[in-house]
Amino acid sequence: MTDTRWDLLVKGGTVVLRDRTAALDIAVKDGKIAAIAAGLPSDGAVRTLSAAGRHVFAGVVDAHVHLNEPGLGEWEGFATGSAALAAGGCTTFIDMPLNGLPPTVNKAALELKLAAARQSGVRVDYALWGGLVPGNLGDLAALAEAGVVGFKAFMSSPGDTGDGCFANVDDGELFAGMRAIAALNGILALHAESEPIVSRLAAGKQAAGETSMRDFLASRPPEAELEAVKLALEMASRTGCSLHFVHISTPEAIGLIGEAKRAGLDVTAETCPHYLVFADDDAARIGVHAKCAPPIRGSREREALWELLADGKIDFVASDHSPCPPAMKETADGNVFAAWGGIMGAQSTLEAIVTEGWLKRGIPLPVLSRALSAAPAERFGLAASKGAIAVGLDADLALVDLQAPYVLTADQLKYRHPRSAYEGFGFGCRVESTLLRGAVVYDRRADRGGLDTERQTSGRRLRPRGEKSRIG
Repeated sequence: MTDTRWDLLVKGGTVVLRDRTAALDIAVKDGKIAAIAAGLPSDGAVRTLSAAGRHVFAGVVDAHVHLNEPGLGEWEGFATGSAALAAGGCTTFIDMPLNGLPPTVNKAALELKLAAARQSGVRVDYALWGGLVPGNLGDLAALAEAGVVGFKAFMSSPGDTGDGCFANVDDGELFAGMRAIAALNGILALHAESEPIVSRLAAGKQAAGETSMRDFLASRPPEAELEAVKLALEMASRTGCSLHFVHISTPEAIGLIGEAKRAGLDVTAETCPHYLVFADDDAARIGVHAKCAPPIRGSREREALWELLADGKIDFVASDHSPCPPAMKETADGNVFAAWGGIMGAQSTLEAIVTEGWLKRGIPLPVLSRALSAAPAERFGLAASKGAIAVGLDADLALVDLQAPYVLTADQLKYRHPRSAYEGFGFGCRVESTLLRGAVVYDRRADRGGLDTERQTSGRRLRPRGEKSRIG
């Protein structure tokens, strides 16, 4: 006889829906949300999980992480990276193509990455980016057919990972790449900084012995981002290529992207928690663990980005988790330019955005949840199963205590190398547990020496389904 009961009932929480929050129960059957209503009966479920005193968010969809396998798992691998993501309420991530050996710039490299993911063990679900680099136009169609969500390219140098294979594209290569990706009905994700501007300024600073964090910040001015965004938008208008700008750090660039949207271009933009949490004074205080490109800006830019996010003019938020071994962050002579650039922050995204966005600024939780989950799922063809709390979607949930302030310490981090710019930061909320397709993949009680993760499950590889979605 078939058991018609639900597998799980998440009961008594305040659920963050697309348009409101409400006291509701969530029933789960076969990994999917089967019902959402108040007062669902506990005897209708095999198991009941109390969410009393918790807000229940859709699992975060982090569209921008670097987990570095194959080949550079000692930086951060799928096992530790996905465990950190789960601890931060993330249930789906999209892994970037660089910082692996080899980088994901052809189908053979994609197969190696998939094999590494299967061997390492992935705690949450995932999709993959392909890369656009000099000389690989002929590989893009095969990558698209193999199910990458899109292609990543750099307009400025991404730095040396020792592979020599993931280089930035020049203007001609970028234009040709856009044409090819448009023909594939694909999306191009761009790191938009002007290489002529940033390379010249960096060389000048170092030649003058000006190598502090503040010198590094000055070497990558807002103008470098704006010039690159303008150029890319012009190329997109000529080629018809869909664009996604990663880690935008200035309100002026968001303004340009908004104008392009209104003119009919299919373009989106993300920003990152570190641009919303920190300002230049914080970066100078934190030091190399706050080094990233584009760099952390001033408080004016930070507050303007929050206003744009609240107004829906920033499409979504992604961590740009970019780890490395500790030695690569060391600067014996204080030369910040010589340190690896990247912020380890995937575990802190949800807590940072809720702390700064809702608890401090009063931005409605559905607006924040959309930026963290629904919008990236829609943009990259994952919304058939991910990104929201709705009947028929995967039961991917993050249970968060909004009245649990704490200060982050290194021993709480799940990363392979537990360091972060967020160490010492005071969060106003805390992820208590994370569910992937109804299975508990993180529970904070395990960290306190109590309950082990209740049910182990393996992350699945996702492919885009349906047409890519315009946002805004």
